[in-house]
Order: sequence, then C-alpha cells, then structure tokens
Amino acid sequence: MRQERSGSQVNQSIAVSALLLAALFLLPLLVAAPFRSTLFEREEPVDETEREAPAPPFASGALDASRPLRVLDGAEVLEMDLGTYLVGVVRAEMPASFEQEALKAQAVAARTYTLYKLQSGGNHGEAADICTDHTCCQAYAGEDAARANWGEQAGAYEAKVEAAVRETDGETVLYGGVPILAVFHSASAGLTRAAGEVWVNDLPYLQAVDSPEPGDRIPNYYSRVEFTAEELKAKLQTAFPGADLSGGMEGWLKDPAADSAGSVDTLSVGGVTAKGTQVRSALGLRSACFTWEAQEGKMVFFVTGYGHGVGLSQYGAGAMAAAGADYREILTHYYTGVTVEPYRG
Repeated sequence: MRQERSGSQVNQSIAVSALLLAALFLLPLLVAAPFRSTLFEREEPVDETEREAPAPPFASGALDASRPLRVLDGAEVLEMDLGTYLVGVVRAEMPASFEQEALKAQAVAARTYTLYKLQSGGNHGEAADICTDHTCCQAYAGEDAARANWGEQAGAYEAKVEAAVRETDGETVLYGGVPILAVFHSASAGLTRAAGEVWVNDLPYLQAVDSPEPGDRIPNYYSRVEFTAEELKAKLQTAFPGADLSGGMEGWLKDPAADSAGSVDTLSVGGVTAKGTQVRSALGLRSACFTWEAQEGKMVFFVTGYGHGVGLSQYGAGAMAAAGADYREILTHYYTGVTVEPYRG
C-alpha cells in the first residue's frame, strides 16, 4: 500500500507541475488576446507634410474696387471688379519674372486700355464690358491656370502680379485728362511704330519712339519662316485676290517701303499695293519688320520682333525697368505727351 500511495503522490506532483508549466506559457497569451487587433493591425500613416495655407483672395484698392465689370469669358459672363480683372490680365500678358516696375507699367496700361474700352462702348454691346479674348480685348488668365504654368515660382509670381495692380490702384495713362488707347505689344524692332503707319487713324500719343529691346534674351526675337511656291501662292491669292502671281515666285513681292520704325510700310504683291501689316497677317509672320529672299526653291522670310509694334513694348519696358526706370518713366516714354495719375472719371 505504501508503494502505491507513493506512486500516486509522484503522479500527482507530475500533474501539478505540468499544469503550472502550462499556465506559465498560456497566461501571457490570455492576457494579450483582447489587445491582439491593436498590437498586430497596421496603423494608418500620419501625414506630417506641412501644407501651405491657401492665400486669401485678392483685394483691390479702393479706386479699382469701385468699378464693377462684366467680363465675357467664352460663353460665360463673369462679374468682378476692375482690380481683380487686371490681375488676370497681367498674369496673361506679361511674364511674371519681369522686373516689378515693368509689371506695374503693364498693370497701368491694361487699366487704361480697359477704361478706354468702357468709355468708347467696347465691342460687346449690352452683353459685357470687355472679354478675355486677346484678339478682341486683352488676354486673361485665372489664378489656377497661371499657377499651373508658373510651377514652383507660383506663389512668388502671384504676389508680384497682385502687388503690381494694388500698388498702382486707379492710376491711368491720360492725354488731355482722359484715358488713352493704351495698346501694347511684345517686342519691337528697336523702334516702336506710329499708329497711323499700322492702322487707319494716327494718334498723337502713339508715335514712334526708341525701344531698348534685349534681342539676345527675347525668345524668337529673330524668326525665320519659309514657304514653297505653292504654299506662298495660296496664301497670297487668298489675301490679295487681284494679285498677278504668274511667273516665278521671285517676282511676286516687290518694292518694299519702310516706315519710320524700319518695318515694311507697303509693298507690291503681284502688282497690288499692300500694307506690310496685311502681308504679315496673310503669312502668319511675328511682325511686319521682315525681309525675304528665294533659297533653294523656297521663299524665306526673316522677321524681327513680335507684335504690331505700337505703344508699349513689353520687353522694352522690362529692359528699362532693369536699368532703373520706374513705371511712370516707362509709360511716359512709350506714350507721347501723357500723364500718369489716378483717374476718377
């Protein structure tokens, strides 16, 4: 009986030891089980990127804010004040990398052009005051489109453009106390052109003046365009149906006469007297400052500058600003006999 009791005690001791050992392994698992999802689930990453706070909307100065505008943008009419509209124009019309004084000159010219349009009745009757089509009024760019185009410099460029408009609040180019037709262009050929040499009417404040164009820093300041005989004939006959374009193409264009700025004033197109601006338009040239010659079976045109050449040269304004001129000096240089001052009319 002692041996059986002793064996039984040994067996009981082994069983207890086994239970204790099992408890030692199982207890941590039992404790951890309720928190298993917390311990082993993947945590969502925390976005620690610093986000730039959205810029407040542009606030026009008092004079610009007092002028509401209806702006035709495609088929939609947008309502905004003059200052807000001008910010969109300066974004689109002049590179924001330009000197601040050049941007301010552009802002004043654009304001003046807009006020001239308002006083002359514009092109849109009762529908709108002005539009965003550069072939009709002035180019215009919304902030999102401009920022996408500017890339990393978007914040700095937007600030420059807004400052150019705000810091010239209400300032206008005046001749005889009223806003002028403040036209502008990208780059002249060293001299701007008088209005009467480009359009029907001459204007005393749109006369030829020298313009310091930095040609080596202007994209496509010197351009080259070439046409086959068939291409050239088709374009010229469309624009000048009375022209005699028989014979070789070397004789189609003759007798160029230069204007005061060195651009082509008139020339003969197959016996028809044409304006240089008309030929420029017919052939899609960048300006009316061009020459031509036949080369290897093609007619090649060599063109200087970009635009109609009247009024403010934007790249010339940029060069003047870089040399230390302020926006009033720039404007009174390009527009003859004018003043620059706030306009409340």
